[in-house]
Amino acid sequence: MGRFDFPPPARQIYVRTFLSQARGTVLHEAVRAAAAQVDPTTLRHEMASYVPAPGLQAVQGSGVRDELIFATPCILLQAPTVLGYYRLLLGASQKRFYAKATGLAIFKAMEERGVIRDTVDSAIATLCSEMNEAMTVLVTALPRSSLHTDIDQLPLLTLGAQADGSWRTRIGQEATDGVFKALKNVIKSQGKQYSDHGDSITVVNSAGRNVTLALSADPDVVIKEYVNDQTVFKTAIEIKGGTDYSNVHNRAGEAERVTARHTVPAHKVSGR
Repeated sequence: MGRFDFPPPARQIYVRTFLSQARGTVLHEAVRAAAAQVDPTTLRHEMASYVPAPGLQAVQGSGVRDELIFATPCILLQAPTVLGYYRLLLGASQKRFYAKATGLAIFKAMEERGVIRDTVDSAIATLCSEMNEAMTVLVTALPRSSLHTDIDQLPLLTLGAQADGSWRTRIGQEATDGVFKALKNVIKSQGKQYSDHGDSITVVNSAGRNVTLALSADPDVVIKEYVNDQTVFKTAIEIKGGTDYSNVHNRAGEAERVTARHTVPAHKVSGR
């Protein structure tokens, strides 16, 4: 072992893969590729129709192409995923941008799957108009001298937070899968009759009742017993992955909240 202990580069390798995928869907490259496929006359017309004049004036002469700041129907119809680019430029997380309160949840499939549902097709023009009002506030607040650099880098800052969240989610999922697999192996080693359904396993206990261990969104894992055609929650397990031990108490609190609802014992498991 050397003198210094450097953090392993696993996270950065993951982030690089995340970035590579984003380049083709929600970053500058994706917007430029979409713009190259649309009719230039249509694009100019829509810029004039859907972008406030002060916004266009702020960009004029900066060397930044209008479509790298302002959204138009023809661009979004050509490449629906680039809605994510404009979200990143505005500095909004997916959770915040597509929240029910914003009214934007109906467009989430555009960014995530490149799908424009029939129910939202007619709303894209309004989406562009109102989003460009927010973009105008942004672009008029940025120094013209650094506009090209700012527009290039601001989406990456937001994407970085998104990549970090994705990395943490992956760690948590791996921890949950590991704990769940270990628990299933314990059950299988008891010599009792069981049925394994992948995300759950049911065993017949000594009293002849079915007990199920199952993955769950909240909490991570639950143990349920079926008594007289009723489901009785026996245990709630919250699993903490990663090395930030301060968050263990938060996970324990989540388990305790579940127990308050179902009056069952709580357990916390930390890993990695």
